[in-house]
Amino acid sequence: MQNLSDINQIKSLLSRHGFSFSKALGQNFIIDADVCPDMADAAVPNNSYGVIEIGPGIGVLTVELAKRAKKVISVELDTRLLPILDETLSDYDNVKIINSDVMKLNLHKVIEEEFAGMPVVVCANLPYYITSPIIMMLLESKLPIESVTVMVQAEAADRLCAPVGTRDAGAVTVAVNFYADAEELFFVPREAFMPSPKVDSKVMRLKVRETASFDIKNEKAFFSMVKGAFSMRRKTIMNSIPAGINTSKEKLESVLSELEISKTARIEQLTMDNLIEIYNRLT
Repeated sequence: MQNLSDINQIKSLLSRHGFSFSKALGQNFIIDADVCPDMADAAVPNNSYGVIEIGPGIGVLTVELAKRAKKVISVELDTRLLPILDETLSDYDNVKIINSDVMKLNLHKVIEEEFAGMPVVVCANLPYYITSPIIMMLLESKLPIESVTVMVQAEAADRLCAPVGTRDAGAVTVAVNFYADAEELFFVPREAFMPSPKVDSKVMRLKVRETASFDIKNEKAFFSMVKGAFSMRRKTIMNSIPAGINTSKEKLESVLSELEISKTARIEQLTMDNLIEIYNRLT
């Protein structure tokens, strides 16, 4: 068995297959021997679980998931990595690679066909450039999954896990809080990757709620209001909230008065409950 944390063995493996890293795909492979076991431990509660992995790279995290899970489905976009994964995962018969773009893949169908009767979690070392779209796709699709454990840029983890109503929060923070409970798990230095990115990373976990915690009739309209407001976060809510929802300033002023929220507040100062109340009363 190859040591996929040994940089010399990794270079030899990649060279043998004529592989070169793609900046366009945000490829930074984890090579730290401690990170992947810790990440897999955090993602997989026990060996009855099925795991969806996104972007296995050369399979370093995949191996650790395979050791802990009943079955692992890894979704890899880059066809050049398929023969490498065939080699590095040859000892594990509970791993299946799907060559596809996860953003276009029918994950409901994958879960139904591959994980019958199993609880399911998602685990991934996500490319920085597509972190938020993938996380939002996983949450908005309402997949039957328990959690999403991902390694992302440290700054992104801080933003995604920030309490709504603080300066670090943004529209995606509100969306994450709507569907899940987010927590940061541990820090990963840039030196843990090959090639090393210019920033550090963090591993975070989203525990997906089984039932909705907030009473919203039209989620799309609610998030339209939130996104519109955060796109003008330097303005007061009297100016930013109407950017994403069809309402008059007179009605908004009345709602803010009822809720005892200052007209001069900015969107980043509003809590999740504030946002829900404002939306429900406006609509």
